[in-house]
Amino acid sequence: MSEVFETSVNGLSGSKSGRKSGHNHSCGSDMKQELSAFQLKDEGNKYYLNHKYEEAINSYTRAIVRNPSVPTFFTNRALCYLKLQQWEQSYQDCRRALEMEPNLIKGHFFLGQSLLEMDHFDDAIKHLQRALDLAKEQKLNFGDEITYQLRVARRKRFNVCEEKRIKEEIELQTYLNTLIQLDKEKQLEKVKDEMQTNAITDEQTAQDLKRMIVTTTDQRTDDLNAMFSSLDTRRQKREVPDYLCGKISFEIMRDPVVTPSGITYDRKDIEEHLQRVGHFDPVTRTPLTADQLIPNLAMKEVIDTFLMENEWANDY
Repeated sequence: MSEVFETSVNGLSGSKSGRKSGHNHSCGSDMKQELSAFQLKDEGNKYYLNHKYEEAINSYTRAIVRNPSVPTFFTNRALCYLKLQQWEQSYQDCRRALEMEPNLIKGHFFLGQSLLEMDHFDDAIKHLQRALDLAKEQKLNFGDEITYQLRVARRKRFNVCEEKRIKEEIELQTYLNTLIQLDKEKQLEKVKDEMQTNAITDEQTAQDLKRMIVTTTDQRTDDLNAMFSSLDTRRQKREVPDYLCGKISFEIMRDPVVTPSGITYDRKDIEEHLQRVGHFDPVTRTPLTADQLIPNLAMKEVIDTFLMENEWANDY
C-alpha cells in the first residue's frame, strides 16, 4: 500500500466529517467521553504507524465502544485488518462505516480491497471505481493507489474468466471428440449389420467402406483438434501492447491525445492530471495546458482496429 494511504490514518482518517460526527453528540459529561474516544483513536494511530496492528485494532475497538458513530474509527480498524489479511473483518468494518457515511473514500477503497482478496471481483471493482470517482469529485489526489488496485481487480477478473472459458473449451473439445468416435462406431456397426443381412455381399466393398469411415473420422478428429489448438495459440498471445496503453493509468487509451513534447496520453487521464496535479507534462515535466492537447488520430485508428480484432481486450 502506497504512502498516501499509509499516512492517511493521521490524515484522511481524522477528517472533519469524522470529528464532526463525534462532536454532534458531545455536551456536558459526554464531552469527556468524546475526547476519550478520539484519544483512543490517536493511540491506535501511533500503534499503526509502528506496525503494531493488533494493538491498534484494540485501541480503535475501544474508541468504537466509547463512540460508535464515527465512521473513520471503523475504516482505521479496517485498514489494520487488511494489514493482518483478515479480509472478512475489514469488509464488515467498511460496511458499517459506509452505512454512516456513504461517500467515504476510504470506506469504498478498503472495502474494494477486502472484496478483491475474497475473490468477489465485480463488487470489488464497483467499490474501487466509486472510491476513484469520489476522489475526483472531491479533488483529492491519491496518486496511483486507487487506480492500481482497480487494474489489479480487473486483471484478476479477466484471468478468472479466462480460466473458466479454457475449462469450458476443453470440455467442449472432449465432448465433440466423443461424438465423432460414437458416430464412427455407429457407422461401422451399420456396415456389419448390412453384411449380416446380405445388404452388402462383397467383402471388398465392406472393407472399403470401413476404411473410408475410419479415414473420415480421423480427418474430422484432426481438424477439430487443430482448430482448438489454434484457439490456444491465439489465447496465449492475449496481451495488450504497451504502446496502446496510457502512461498515467496504464490502461488501453480510448481518446489518445499528444502533447507538444510528443507524448501520447488518454485525454481523461492527462486532463485530470492538469486539473489536480499541475500544468505540466507528467513525463517531460515541461509546462502544459489543456488547449495544447492535440487528438492523436493515427493512434486512435490503431487502437480501434486492435479492439475490433480483439474484443477480449475490452475486459482486460
